[in-house]
Amino acid sequence: MRSPIVCSLLLLAAGCRTTPLPPLFGAEPADHLIRTGEVHFARLWKLTSGGENAEGYWSFAGDRLVYQARNAKRGVECDRIYVTGPGGPDEMGGPGPRQVSNGRGKTTCAYFLPDDQRVLFSSTHAVQAGCPPPPDFSKGYVWDVHPEFDVFEVDLASGEERVLLDGTGYDAEATVSPRGDRIVFTSSRSGDLELWTCDLDGSNLFQVTDDLGYDGGAFFSHDGRMLVYRRTAFTPGREEEEHARYRELLADWKVQPSRMEIMVIGADGSNRRQVTRLEAASFAPFFFPDDTRILFSSNFQSGGSGRNFDLFAVDVDGTDLERVTWEETFDSFPMFSPDGRYLAFASNRGGEPGETNLFVAEWR
Repeated sequence: MRSPIVCSLLLLAAGCRTTPLPPLFGAEPADHLIRTGEVHFARLWKLTSGGENAEGYWSFAGDRLVYQARNAKRGVECDRIYVTGPGGPDEMGGPGPRQVSNGRGKTTCAYFLPDDQRVLFSSTHAVQAGCPPPPDFSKGYVWDVHPEFDVFEVDLASGEERVLLDGTGYDAEATVSPRGDRIVFTSSRSGDLELWTCDLDGSNLFQVTDDLGYDGGAFFSHDGRMLVYRRTAFTPGREEEEHARYRELLADWKVQPSRMEIMVIGADGSNRRQVTRLEAASFAPFFFPDDTRILFSSNFQSGGSGRNFDLFAVDVDGTDLERVTWEETFDSFPMFSPDGRYLAFASNRGGEPGETNLFVAEWR
């Protein structure tokens, strides 16, 4: 009988390959869910199963994701923050993702800090022990921008938590520059929903945008010089009416996301320019590794309404628009791994109705 070592050597000599290891612990092969036309996906893995899982963002080392999830069937009624393990069941105290938020209030928009030992996220728990009321859609489809949201930092080893950004109004959607020196976030502290940056400890605040409209979901370019974000799009010739509507909703801590375009701006507030003109709900932008293109989610090919969102790529100057995913439901929240080899994103594919899971694709 041949030893396992001999068998392995024979397989190598014959040019055989075993099933590739998943890029993240616990991910399951899902190549069967790669749709026709998704030519950039060499392989696909499914990371979560059940409930609503979204905004999965890579650690600086590229070995973990932090994300938000809720699952009413498991008693999780509003979003909590989870971190995947980097390689085995002993790394994070168990074989599956570990909850790192405290279980109170509603949480959102988590991101690793540069040492990968801490994550930041927004939470309402300083004011609310339970979940806030669900959105009121009597005035149309809206997002709540809860004024109770503050930005917190939690140490993954000790669980120690501290407030990073607080004050009256909305503070959320925080992400960290790949250079590891600044945070960008959306805040209502100026009276409108604008982009702000600060140091990693919350100091040295700087207001980046200052025009009426919701500016949010921002990410730094890899060189730290630019920001890409989503912005409320107002209809030319109807600005007065739509500005009034925007202010009315914001006074009730709501925004209507049905028309948003992708923008870029210098991190110093200079050279703001519009990238997309799709007249739809375009959001969740992220720079390609070389910062020359942007990946984002939009429903423009379905007429700008409904939940049929796909991923698209476009040059920073707005040219060479390319469709990346061809799922007939929802694909969004893309983020390249630090080495550019993998893409994490959220999708409805392969799940029950209303279920959203995290996937990782090997990028071709």
